[in-house]
Amino acid sequence: MMPVSLSIKNVPDETAEALKLRAKSNHRSLQGELRAILESAAARGPKLTAAEVYAEVRRERISTPSSSTEIIRAARDAR
Repeated sequence: MMPVSLSIKNVPDETAEALKLRAKSNHRSLQGELRAILESAAARGPKLTAAEVYAEVRRERISTPSSSTEIIRAARDAR
């Protein structure tokens, strides 16, 4: 697969400066830093929705040992 060139227009000065500082602290060029950010974001994949998380919890039968009310009461009583 051939690499693709991307261009981002109208980046605010503050954002550009923050990215330059981030690149410098990571010992990379600005292009290298931007590439690393994009690769990291792309590798994470899509985020789950609340409904998907709930369905997974139900499917795996994950539960807490106590109700949230009991947990809050215990935390308050511990103060």
